[in-house]
Amino acid sequence: MMARYISKTHILVSFAFLAVLLGTIYIYFYSGYAFFTSFCQPCADNTEKDCPDNSRWRIGDLKMQTSLKYAQPSTQKGRTDVNPVTNWNAPLVWEGTFDPVVIDAIYKKMDPRVAVVVFAVGKYTRFLKGFLETGEKHFLVDFRVTYYIFTDNEKDVPKVELGKGRKISVVTVPSANRWQDVVLGRMKWATITIDKQIRHEADYLFMMDIDSVFHGRFGAESLSQLSAVLHRGYYKTTREKFPYERRAKSRAYIPLDEGDYYYTAAVWGGYLEDMYKLVRYCYEESEVDAKNGIEAAWQEESHLNKYLLYNKPTKVLSPEYLWSDYDKVPADIKVVRISQLIKDYKEVRPNGGNR
Repeated sequence: MMARYISKTHILVSFAFLAVLLGTIYIYFYSGYAFFTSFCQPCADNTEKDCPDNSRWRIGDLKMQTSLKYAQPSTQKGRTDVNPVTNWNAPLVWEGTFDPVVIDAIYKKMDPRVAVVVFAVGKYTRFLKGFLETGEKHFLVDFRVTYYIFTDNEKDVPKVELGKGRKISVVTVPSANRWQDVVLGRMKWATITIDKQIRHEADYLFMMDIDSVFHGRFGAESLSQLSAVLHRGYYKTTREKFPYERRAKSRAYIPLDEGDYYYTAAVWGGYLEDMYKLVRYCYEESEVDAKNGIEAAWQEESHLNKYLLYNKPTKVLSPEYLWSDYDKVPADIKVVRISQLIKDYKEVRPNGGNR
């Protein structure tokens, strides 16, 4: 705010005293007016969970080594069959919109610690081996990665050969009687574990579904403050056909005339603290719905889409970053990077159900 100086000394001394009491640092500028700018106290001294921690890893200057050889980028040639940018000017990533040589040279210098959170509850432990083995071949190769496996069957976690700087951390969670409870429980247990453990061990976090395998490069081109993946089933449809939650009673409600894209909850990622905020949001909103006697149409995916509508992702990943073996691959999907497996849902889910 700005205020004309009536008694500069009196105002500044009084305001500085108040600032000390409030634990806030203020900087004053004078050019005929007083302008006050405040900054949070350091997070180490602040008990607020949402206080930004500027010491955490961030995507910094896009530097790379000299003498690196790569194809010259063009201002005239590129993908013309798909849109590579959103209307809020965030990248929309497809094969052919980035150079992996350049991307890797830049991001490997930043050296983030990446967490991958997956849930393998009940019979879903059968998918761990394929996910981990293909992840080691294709997912952020040569980056530091920790797979956090949330499971009720620790003995079923397979031994998989991991690359340098990569490891597995097992988190025990209770079993569930409904697959919907497994889905909703992900947000609860992820919130608790990020808060107590993962935030001390990682800089970046992906939430992923375990019933998937990697088929191609899933690299640093996917990283941003908050990255969301277009759902394969709805990336060519109009917003009225999106399976948003349409019941106004739910906290996930989105009106028919609103919406950008429909995002999958099977793959999403971002800075650790941004993901913590989003995961906690999905958990808390689901809890409010439960108290009001309603469950969002697609559980945490509905709440995720509500959040991302009003808090835009800084990067949108094409359906290359989560396809499905159930669906034919169209011409605009040049690479399937990860895909959900065909399975008998009635057999693997505790209470059956469809995909």
